[in-house]
Amino acid sequence: MTTILLPVDGSENSVRAVQRAIEISKEESADTKLLVVTAVPPIVSGNVKRFFSAEEIQAYYQEEGQKALTPARAVLDAAGVAYESEVLVGPVAQTIADYAKKHNADTIVMGTRGLGTVAGMLLGSVTTKVLSLVDIPVLLVK
Repeated sequence: MTTILLPVDGSENSVRAVQRAIEISKEESADTKLLVVTAVPPIVSGNVKRFFSAEEIQAYYQEEGQKALTPARAVLDAAGVAYESEVLVGPVAQTIADYAKKHNADTIVMGTRGLGTVAGMLLGSVTTKVLSLVDIPVLLVK
């Protein structure tokens, strides 16, 4: 079985990456497992944690994560492709790399740039960092 990890953030580039992963999974065989994840950076401000409960913060992470997963899920559901999805919390690139290792991903398919605020970069900072942290193939989709 081939396991493809799809880190998404709701951006157009991540949706195009999902579309490419669907093509790959159909070319490979029905024996492809798609893992769709989004990583939400943790809140580190002590002030936020002072005014909001752990449950409220977890609900925030889930809400933001579900928003980021929605476009990818819509494309996957429309294509009739099976997948698993999960909202992760942690430093984005490291969390993606750790998840890939933990779930024995064979490859990562991701967009070259996401919703980050720095425009004009050839590769997004998360993409660049993921590339440096993993030792499996990463297919970048523009």
